[in-house]
Amino acid sequence: MHYVEIVAMLVVVQYLFFTTLVGRARGRYGVKAPAVTGHEGFERVYRVQMNTLELMVALLPSLFVAARFWPAEWVAGIGAVYLVGRFIYWRAYVAAPAGRGLGFGLSMLPVLALLLMALAGAILR
Repeated sequence: MHYVEIVAMLVVVQYLFFTTLVGRARGRYGVKAPAVTGHEGFERVYRVQMNTLELMVALLPSLFVAARFWPAEWVAGIGAVYLVGRFIYWRAYVAAPAGRGLGFGLSMLPVLALLLMALAGAILR
């Protein structure tokens, strides 16, 4: 089974899910495109999507490069922690942005770990 590729595609599916939530929030809160402000409820959902996109830029290349040098099961497992972290982040940020710390940590730490694994693999091997 191609664990790393499955995790990578789940990351994309998760992002598309968050994108769909933004579209729904536009309708619910009456925020017409191209506006990205106007109602705090919309802005929270939008920030989850944008923060996820920002992390994906670092996550996906790090995931694939790390998988060249380390066991795929380890890399995929770390990627799975990221996925769980993003869902926790989404729920917390929409409810009360100040409570997003756990989800942020469970998202950022896997990205940093994969980045370091990718760099170490590329440098040391």
